[in-house]
Amino acid sequence: MKNYRIPAGLLLMAWLAFSCTGKTSSDEQAQENLAVPYDGSWEALQQMPIPAWFDDGKIGLFIHWGPYSVIGYRKEGRGYAEHVPKMLYADSVHYFPYMEERWGAHPPEFGYKDIIPEFKAEKWNPEEWAALFAEVGVKYVVLTAEHHDGFSNWDSDINPWNAVDMGPKRDLVGELGAAVRKQGLKYAPSYHRERHTGFFAKEQFTVHGEPQTAIAEEIRRVPEAASLYGPFEYSKEFVDDYVARWKEIQAKYEPDFLWIDDVPIFTRDGNNPETGFRPEIQYFYDQYRLMITDFMNNGARNGQEVYLNNKGGNRNWPAGVGSLEKDNLRLSVIGPKWQSCTTFGTSFGYLQNDTYKSTSDVIHEMIEVVSRNGNFLINIGPRADGTIPEEQVERLREMGNWLKINGEAIYGTRYWKQDHQEKGNISFTTKGKDLFSIAMNKPGGKLLIEGTKGWGDADVLAVSLLGSEDEVHWKMTAGGLEIDTPANLGKSSYAWAFKISTNQNQHVPNAIETDADKALQGTQKVDLDGKK
Repeated sequence: MKNYRIPAGLLLMAWLAFSCTGKTSSDEQAQENLAVPYDGSWEALQQMPIPAWFDDGKIGLFIHWGPYSVIGYRKEGRGYAEHVPKMLYADSVHYFPYMEERWGAHPPEFGYKDIIPEFKAEKWNPEEWAALFAEVGVKYVVLTAEHHDGFSNWDSDINPWNAVDMGPKRDLVGELGAAVRKQGLKYAPSYHRERHTGFFAKEQFTVHGEPQTAIAEEIRRVPEAASLYGPFEYSKEFVDDYVARWKEIQAKYEPDFLWIDDVPIFTRDGNNPETGFRPEIQYFYDQYRLMITDFMNNGARNGQEVYLNNKGGNRNWPAGVGSLEKDNLRLSVIGPKWQSCTTFGTSFGYLQNDTYKSTSDVIHEMIEVVSRNGNFLINIGPRADGTIPEEQVERLREMGNWLKINGEAIYGTRYWKQDHQEKGNISFTTKGKDLFSIAMNKPGGKLLIEGTKGWGDADVLAVSLLGSEDEVHWKMTAGGLEIDTPANLGKSSYAWAFKISTNQNQHVPNAIETDADKALQGTQKVDLDGKK
């Protein structure tokens, strides 16, 4: 039987401070400085390099899976189903009758805590998942370690509401990590607890909240539920526990990536990074900085190239600390290194009868993201039993088939001087002296690459079409490189990548929009519950 505890105060943070400032001999200090390159400041963290595995890998897989997967339902049939646990209470007019019909009771007699036993993962095979992920060409995997609901998918010594002691009775984070790493993939358990204090509260995004009335009654009847549903304020105890849970993940599973969700409290309820935070949130913000510092230094000590995200329209951290990210993000320009966590449908968690994007749309979005210096983190939402909806598997496999043919134009590439040409609906990537022109409209006849205007005959060495054995004829014209599309387009579908071999490097580093605010301008607005 585990003895659950919350580690005392800031012992871990004190260790970090000592590791950076403690008295040592000059040789020991020199070795420590090499092993611990980050001094605890945002300025130091802004110097973190982008790991090659992330910049070259391009394609990741996100997995939203937890007790909320049991529900698989959302009012109006669209939106983030993983947020329904809070809606059970916040929209009781709709969801209480739904629960009564489905489970025969509703809160406070029967609540979210009582749904957890149905999260069994009885058909889950992590080895099969990992083999599928590798087969379809993803290079890293991000599994929800804990979502806003407070349930831990790992073997936690801190949180009694965890997947080893309840529900599946398995270490989901640990088992999947071992399986995907066996396939040579990078691994990141994602962490979403930053919004937990308001998830089951009457009001979200406040420093001090109160539980929903039915939640308070559930806790009165079952006191153990307090550690699932609460706490409801950003106290020092919450922040220390927040850090401790991540430290436990870090120690047990050695993540390659620190994935943190949007932290709205940094810009709500009287808080602002520019003008100042309320004391509780200043403490939270400071502990984040030290937590990230420790994660980066731990990676350096272990010889592990690690990285993190910087999520939200209002970013969590200062510019340059991690990869820019938003849900279903589609920059219209070449931006600073960014990532789009993208859904196949309208939900991240499992939603029965969700509305799905076409395979063509998914592949075009992937190409567009990569051409603009982004990574494509495509999400699946498995059922509670561990099976993946057929519509999602189908799109994953089609994406994988396209990458098997055209992966040369995606993996290890960098952006060009322009990302898109409207005529022919063409996106561009580069790799050394090769320029890839990826036509997202089925090409035919002559294709003019307008960005090559001014090139001479000697600038192009050869042109080929990935997936086709036909010779590709071309010539330089006053308007640029003109390609004669071969009659046989080969094995590819959805998009066709022309490889243009040249006599000089094609990557243009200064084509990037370095200002994150400007890069995000005009992008699609999606609220924190998935509503457009």
